[in-house]
Amino acid sequence: MSKVWFVTGSSRGLGRNFVEAALSRGDEVAATARSTGSLDELVAAHGDAILPLELDVTDKAAVFESVERAKEHFGRLDVIVNNAGYAQIGAVEELTERELRDQLETNLFGAVWVVQAALPYLREQRSGHIVQLSSAAGVIAMPLGGAYHASKWALEGLNEALAGEVADFGVKVTIIEPGGFATRDGKNPDPLANGHMSQTDPAYDGLRRRLGALAGKQPAGDPAAAARALLKLVDSDNPPLRVLFGQGFYPMIQQAYADRLKTWDDWQDLSAEAHGNLGDSRSALSET
Repeated sequence: MSKVWFVTGSSRGLGRNFVEAALSRGDEVAATARSTGSLDELVAAHGDAILPLELDVTDKAAVFESVERAKEHFGRLDVIVNNAGYAQIGAVEELTERELRDQLETNLFGAVWVVQAALPYLREQRSGHIVQLSSAAGVIAMPLGGAYHASKWALEGLNEALAGEVADFGVKVTIIEPGGFATRDGKNPDPLANGHMSQTDPAYDGLRRRLGALAGKQPAGDPAAAARALLKLVDSDNPPLRVLFGQGFYPMIQQAYADRLKTWDDWQDLSAEAHGNLGDSRSALSET
């Protein structure tokens, strides 16, 4: 059976490829973008199979209206793809309150509004699949990415909780953690060049130079291949809660988790000391 998709951030990059892949196999898509003009080519090629919707995901009322329009237009919703987002780049000390709030408003709150708008329909259907675009930056952190990491780490926890809440309604949740993909002129985007930059403090110039020498050096993945992988994911009867798209960051993630486990183990004596005896006495009381 064909599926009905609702995809945010459809104008370019992975979101655009996701929409194209769904349409190319006969699915129907409600595609959102800040400007629907960026979707004209897809409308010309696919006609009524695509519903272009102008949307800023930070506008909660507009999100609910767009999801309702998509449901009314197509009659159902099957796949919700939270893809809209951007990267705020800057040291934690450099971030303004506005920059941090804007980052969270788009990457975190925008995703929450989409989920809240779509879930009543999915629960009523007792089916559906919510796909959240996180990032390798949602499980590891690098200097100068504090705001972006905060938004993606928050999405990881939010969607893991969501998965447990909606499973009984037949709704699936998958968090996709992409590495670098060639979404700009066939190249892996350099976050220091293409992200939203905070006003820089000279104290961090050396760090910026060191990271700049490494930025964008991960192998660039093919966005079209990522879109084909997404089709397999949403067609799966038992999709994973989390999946990496691309392999460039996998060794770094493996090492990060090994380091965390080792640190917790190395400091077990202090952990036990911090626990004290209160928990033991409570356990004893609960057993009597």
